[in-house]
Amino acid sequence: MGISVDTFFLELNGKGTLQAQIQQMIAEGILSGRFHVGEKLPSSRKLAAHLGVSRITVTLAYTELLANDYLTAKGRSGYFVSHNAPVPPKYTPVQKRDENVDWSSALARKFSGGDVLTKPSDWREYRYPFIYGQADRKLFDHANWRLCAVRALGHKDFASLTGDYVDQDDPLLIEFIARHTLPRRGIAARPEEILITMGAQNALWLASRILLNRNRTAVIEDPCYYALRDLLNRSDCKITSVPVDRDGLPPEMLPDETDVIFTTPSHQSPTTATMPVDRRNELLRRARELDAMVVEDDYEFELSFLGAPSPALKSMDRDGRVIYVGSFSKSLFPGLRLGYIVGSEPFIREARALRSLVLRHPPGHIQRTAAYFLSLGHYDAQIRRMSKTLALRREALDIAVEQHGLTVAGRGIMGGSSLWMSAPEHVDTTRLARDLQSQSVHIEPGAPFFKGPQQPRNFFRLGYSSISRDRIAPGVKLIADAIRSA
Repeated sequence: MGISVDTFFLELNGKGTLQAQIQQMIAEGILSGRFHVGEKLPSSRKLAAHLGVSRITVTLAYTELLANDYLTAKGRSGYFVSHNAPVPPKYTPVQKRDENVDWSSALARKFSGGDVLTKPSDWREYRYPFIYGQADRKLFDHANWRLCAVRALGHKDFASLTGDYVDQDDPLLIEFIARHTLPRRGIAARPEEILITMGAQNALWLASRILLNRNRTAVIEDPCYYALRDLLNRSDCKITSVPVDRDGLPPEMLPDETDVIFTTPSHQSPTTATMPVDRRNELLRRARELDAMVVEDDYEFELSFLGAPSPALKSMDRDGRVIYVGSFSKSLFPGLRLGYIVGSEPFIREARALRSLVLRHPPGHIQRTAAYFLSLGHYDAQIRRMSKTLALRREALDIAVEQHGLTVAGRGIMGGSSLWMSAPEHVDTTRLARDLQSQSVHIEPGAPFFKGPQQPRNFFRLGYSSISRDRIAPGVKLIADAIRSA
């Protein structure tokens, strides 16, 4: 019995090569139980004509499935579903059962319910995605990343692929960070002073767990990165929020009981303010006076297309009290989950021990892939390409914002990938963002960045890392129209 050629069709926006899509549709048919053992596949000629592809493409797909035992060939009779093909599992969904546990009392701690910015899963399909921190597939060097990944999976790198890095990290990646990345920020560090983390958020968590307890006070900026506030709110420490101004965190506002200061001096989150060098020196002086530690989140320093970035706070530190956090999420892609933390050796020793208790270490092959991508020059080439593109997008956004009379509350003087905006006080940007989705526009409401129940509701963020230049002006017009009618 043969499988009808009408069973097969290619999706309009299917992912992968045509050969891969054909392989996938046949494999899924077998695994789902729609195609049975012994059933004959359409001839390569007939299927190629039906799908509108070349015959060799279908033949190669069949050959690959033959090699993986999904299909078997019988002389000149054609291809059939193999007797050795994976058997689809028989699975009946478990019905929801009645439970007798009182979860309101059983849960010792709750981690849900915090301020979190959510994005629609189909945001890439939006015509005007003013989203922040997401990778633009047009700018990412996928071909060279794939080559580096294949190399990292090779026999010569078997140890980095399979090894247990509990007491160390990939030496090639550590060397690149120490010799290439950190010197750009004026930082000199030995390998013993660097730890690879699962992104910047993991680094912030490690720092908070090591430096804080119920008797200590953390100072955070207001507004600030909302995930940091939620992280600290679920710890045992005391928290003080200090309002930022146009130059970032004011050192004179730090209370006397401060133990740890969390700050984003080069590119304040989310206002994009850059802390002047004089204030940085004053912040270090005040921290020394308080005998407080400083955790510096130095995100987006690579995207300084309007001017050279200011020196990192860590580069000005003479006491060893600054813990430096970096990440490749914004410059490569957020799904990589790869960052690093730099500090004095006693701190890194404890951070490594804590990391080993939770996740042991970031995957070795991911570290080695990133090390190759960075060391072979692909990373610097990508940063240059991104910077040129973002500079053009920023110019278009600045023009459109001015043309339509929108108010900029924060604009990074060195570049970055977003503008911090304010609407009239009566406008609730959470509702505004929801209404704009029907017009295929995505913006990020600003309320989650502020502390307390009296959060300002009229701020929002416009990211331009994932929207093409030609769509910026019409997207801004839709936003301006929505604000005027709110």
